[in-house]
Amino acid sequence: MYVAGDSERLATLWNLTWNGDTLACVVYRSADGRMQLRVESDDAVVIDERFELQPRMLARAQALREALKRRGWEEVPPMN
Repeated sequence: MYVAGDSERLATLWNLTWNGDTLACVVYRSADGRMQLRVESDDAVVIDERFELQPRMLARAQALREALKRRGWEEVPPMN
């Protein structure tokens, strides 16, 4: 998904699919150095929040992934 502005994609943490829809959890860095965690579909940004590279934020991203998997979402290979 295209991100407006000068945001740089740093890492994709996971990709999930369900019923033909896909979600990706991606970490971005803006031009001013702030990091953001985004959960993106093909059409929209579902979650967009400040991201601190700390164990609790990585655990939050993992917990979100596990919650979605419990609801039927499945892992897919990384999307470029």
